[in-house]
Amino acid sequence: MQHFLIAGLGNPEQQYTDTRHNIGFEVVDALSAKLESAFEKTKLGWIADGRHKGKKITLLKPDTYMNLSGKSISYYMQLYKMPPEQILVITDDLALPFGTIRIKPKGSDGGHNGLHSIIEHLGHNNFARLRFGIGSNFAKGRQVDYVLGKWDAEENKLLPERISLCCEAILAFALSGISFSMTAFNGK
Repeated sequence: MQHFLIAGLGNPEQQYTDTRHNIGFEVVDALSAKLESAFEKTKLGWIADGRHKGKKITLLKPDTYMNLSGKSISYYMQLYKMPPEQILVITDDLALPFGTIRIKPKGSDGGHNGLHSIIEHLGHNNFARLRFGIGSNFAKGRQVDYVLGKWDAEENKLLPERISLCCEAILAFALSGISFSMTAFNGK
């Protein structure tokens, strides 16, 4: 049975719940519910195992904080002997309008500290990522406050549908591969 590791990036403390930077956690939480699996605290994070149409899907929420996400992801890749093409990382992206998703097979960190940590720990950037647009509606010098801020009322209304779309894209990645998921979901 083919096995996939889906890592949602975020920060573990309660104060970061429902913040833009924690969208990775929100997406894997929603996918866990869809797969009827529950997260359990393990080494370097929380893990939930599920199955979908003959594929094993392990969801990961690192507890290492965003800037050290690579430590947790590297550990689980080694534990499961997981090749990079069976990994998908979900993260926030300031460069995309709110709710827009972009799936890529590899790439730079784009200034994202979580992706930077993963690239540093793995020694390469050859892993798929799903970037969730959080927009850039902040005043100069207020980027950190914006990223670590809570979703506004309008975003909160649209968020469930956008997270559901992410779950569809992740399952498409596991079932049909990166090329199909990029074609079907990029820019939506």
